[in-house]
Amino acid sequence: MFGINGGEFLVLAVLAVLILGPDKLPAYAQQLARLVKEVRRMAAGAKEQLREEVGDEIADIDWRKLDPRQYDPRKIIKEALLDDFDDAVSAAKESPQPAVAPRVPARRQAERQLEPGEAPPFDSEAT
Repeated sequence: MFGINGGEFLVLAVLAVLILGPDKLPAYAQQLARLVKEVRRMAAGAKEQLREEVGDEIADIDWRKLDPRQYDPRKIIKEALLDDFDDAVSAAKESPQPAVAPRVPARRQAERQLEPGEAPPFDSEAT
């Protein structure tokens, strides 16, 4: 329940006997038993109150779907990207458009090839 195995529990029990002593140990054990019973009673009461307030709708909820440990971010991203790709493919199939050659930008007038041995222009305000 708390991640304590048998050996660790035995060590804790021996420490409790040594620290508390045989005189006080039964009283503390009774207090612990009462505390556990009270916590269980409060948890059952809270569960019953929630069931009364929400109604039968809470019984229909699949809690495993809401478990955050089941979500893999890589899977979610992959599915989202594939959905977008599938939507784009289906849209392209529905309305085919003629293929257009990619436009190659024309060279600007100011650009020109440097002659061999010519120094490139220097801009003193560039930096």
